[in-house]
Amino acid sequence: MEHNLRLLHAHIDRQAEALREQLISWRRDLHRHPELSNREFRTASLVAHHLGSLGLRVQTGVAHTGVVAVLEGAHPGPVIALRADMDALPITEALDLPFASSATAVYEGREVGVMHACGHDCHTAILMSVAQILTDCREQLHGTVKFIFQPAEESPPRGEEGGAELMIQQGVLENPAPEAIFGLHVFAGMESGTIGYRCGPAMASSDTLRISIVGRQAHGGMPWQGVDPIVVASQVVLALQTIPSRQLDVTHEPAIITLGSIQGGIRDNIIPEQVELVGTVRAFDETMRADIARRVTRTAEKIAESAGAKAIVRIERGYSVTVNHTALTQAMVPTLERVAGPGQVFVSPKLTGAEDFSKFQERIPGMFFFLGITPRGTPRDQVAPNHSARFEVDESALPLGVRALAHLTVDYFSARNNQVPIIESGLSERDSIPSSISQRARSG
Repeated sequence: MEHNLRLLHAHIDRQAEALREQLISWRRDLHRHPELSNREFRTASLVAHHLGSLGLRVQTGVAHTGVVAVLEGAHPGPVIALRADMDALPITEALDLPFASSATAVYEGREVGVMHACGHDCHTAILMSVAQILTDCREQLHGTVKFIFQPAEESPPRGEEGGAELMIQQGVLENPAPEAIFGLHVFAGMESGTIGYRCGPAMASSDTLRISIVGRQAHGGMPWQGVDPIVVASQVVLALQTIPSRQLDVTHEPAIITLGSIQGGIRDNIIPEQVELVGTVRAFDETMRADIARRVTRTAEKIAESAGAKAIVRIERGYSVTVNHTALTQAMVPTLERVAGPGQVFVSPKLTGAEDFSKFQERIPGMFFFLGITPRGTPRDQVAPNHSARFEVDESALPLGVRALAHLTVDYFSARNNQVPIIESGLSERDSIPSSISQRARSG
């Protein structure tokens, strides 16, 4: 059995190398033709055509533009899911690449440039390659793979549904139902050839905070005749910072409250009627997340009341905390170490960015990891981060992502078919996986 698994590993590696040029070609094509959330029509068509050409059962139009395909191995076994996201961002590309995007679209009523500034073009091309490789290995597969190409990871347009939540509502985790899900994200600042992972909370939740401070308009020279919402808003901004710094137990998990916009008033001598504050709240624990929402509401309302004003607080829940299933992640780390090589896999720090993959992890155990795409030796001050107009990808790093997802798939099948209890029902996220499982995965 172990001999057969090693042969399968070698075959995957050869196929990944053989697909290198096609992988890069797909990525460049997607990069040249980016599409915003819930508008990934061309991307979905390209993905669906490729999956159909492999002979897979393909479903389109999931959550508007999502694509799902199922690969049934020749032998019975568990069902797992592999996920990639497809949407781009409303950013005008600043790089002078031969395949740079010149696309534009309407976003929130304005015409904007569109760019794959977060690497979703890479994720899509990687999973297309993985689908081809695993299909070629169908006779050696002891299980079923569900390929999920998700739209709207960057959030659907205002007033629309979309993303992972809508895919789940429409049955993406059913018929067949995967027992685990894997995903990756390319990450600027991590060196090419490296992989980062983290057990438990890995990325933060993300909620949008909107506070309206309603006062009473007056002449700027006679403030006692009104209630100044600008002064009240200033007090609220400062007070909100004491929630994470003075009210929360930051030895448990960190949290962030950031106010990114203050709008109010039109001229120097008019005290306005109202001020609008907009910000974001990030947390790594769902209980703390709910507690922060209560404290934000109480703080704003009481400060406003003390000044004779009124605070209207609205907190729009966004992505949940991205929590990697501890036992699953620990069991699969040896696979990443074997694929990437000695010293190339590390525990990544917590990231205060948020990820829609968390919605899948709320339903089934999941593992989300990071793939380095910055050339080795690049000075830190020359690295453009994800979501930058100058975000750039070292394409030589992408085959490692293909190999990682394909190896994780066959190693997971091998462990489960050998009755290794990777995701025992009721297992705590903080529990350690038995060392025997890790040893078995490593020897595979």
